[in-house]
Amino acid sequence: MTEEKTKLLKSLAIDRSASVAAPVSGGRSRWLLGAVAGVAVIAVAAVVVFGLPEFRGLRGAEPTVAQPAVTASPQPPQQDMVKKDTGALAASGYVVARRKATVAAEITGKVMEVLIEEGMTVTEGQVVARLDSVLAESDLALARSRVEAADAAIGAVTADLKDATLILSRVQTLAQKNYATDADHTKAQARVGVLTAQLRQAQSQRDSARLDAERSASVLGKYRIRAPFSGVVVDRSAQPGEMISPMSVGGFTRTGICTIVDMDSIEVEVDVNEAFIGRVVAGGKVNAVLDAYPDWSIPASVIAIVPTANREKATVKVRIRFEQKDPRILPDMAVKVTFIRDANAGALPPNATASAN
Repeated sequence: MTEEKTKLLKSLAIDRSASVAAPVSGGRSRWLLGAVAGVAVIAVAAVVVFGLPEFRGLRGAEPTVAQPAVTASPQPPQQDMVKKDTGALAASGYVVARRKATVAAEITGKVMEVLIEEGMTVTEGQVVARLDSVLAESDLALARSRVEAADAAIGAVTADLKDATLILSRVQTLAQKNYATDADHTKAQARVGVLTAQLRQAQSQRDSARLDAERSASVLGKYRIRAPFSGVVVDRSAQPGEMISPMSVGGFTRTGICTIVDMDSIEVEVDVNEAFIGRVVAGGKVNAVLDAYPDWSIPASVIAIVPTANREKATVKVRIRFEQKDPRILPDMAVKVTFIRDANAGALPPNATASAN
């Protein structure tokens, strides 16, 4: 084999002596002759080298290596992926409290004392703060004194009316025996009528004074701010000495004392793409995982699907309840939920499977 190669290469050698002896017409002819000779040598060498058995074997092995990859069928993995995708739907959202309130005063006043701190548990009706109530207490005392004055006036008029009634009775008896004149009888009747009217007036004034006293007592009670429901204080806004008002007046008046959250009303709100909302049903099982505790899977269930869609985000809001209450679950925590598909439910329509992919 080696000898055949050597003979073949020698036969391709160019006899330079003949080329030197030949007359040269010019530099351009010599350049063209050399280029043609070089191309011919390269072409013949390539034919000889790639025609050897070793290179033919290498070229024939290439199709056999790629053949198994072409014949492999990817159909089963695609079916498994579709089944897994249609089995569970994931969404993300936040923990929210359905019952949350910022406690504020119904009147304008100066904060004298704040009786709560963040994290404190309060009960319904518990006093959380107290405002300056000196003027309100004075108004209540004045209203109560008016009630007492009205009661005294009623007592005086009642006594006079009782006396006038007795006098009228005696005059009537004497008039029957002709011992009293008609003028005396008329005068006694007029006095009884006047005192009766004065008694009704005094009673009305007493009723007004009592209503005023009740109103003053109610206003005084508003200077003690109470918790509207039982819960946990999550924010304390006001400090002693600050002015507080039910409406903001400039930049020097606060509108709230604290924020209370009812931990029993904790739930999850997530936005589900409207293309997959058909896979969510009320009462369906859900697994919730808080971002703060990624290894803790909390059982939950769907409360309701809010019957409206967000046009901008193309999502539908879903409310989810926790089956287990835990103090580690706090409002505004981020949470990821997985809607568990019921194994007894029917298969999804082909269009739903295609849209899921």
